[in-house]
Amino acid sequence: DKIMYQDMDNDLISIEELCQRLMIGKNMAYHLLNANEIVAFRIGRSWKIPVKSVNDYIANNSYNKQQGLSHQ
Repeated sequence: DKIMYQDMDNDLISIEELCQRLMIGKNMAYHLLNANEIVAFRIGRSWKIPVKSVNDYIANNSYNKQQGLSHQ
C-alpha cells in the first residue's frame, strides 16, 4: 500500500508553479534553487520542489523591513 499524503505541505510543485507562487521569472527561480535558498531536488532534468520548502522560504524572508523605524 502506498502512503497518500493528505497534508498539502507534502505536495511537490514544478518550476513553473514556483514562478507563479512567488511571482518571479524562471531565472530567479533557478537562482533560488541553485543557491539552496529553496530546498528542492532533481529527478533527471526536472526540479521537484516541496510546497513546504516554498512556504518556509516565504516565512523566513517575510519580516517587517521597517523594524528599526517602528520601535515604541
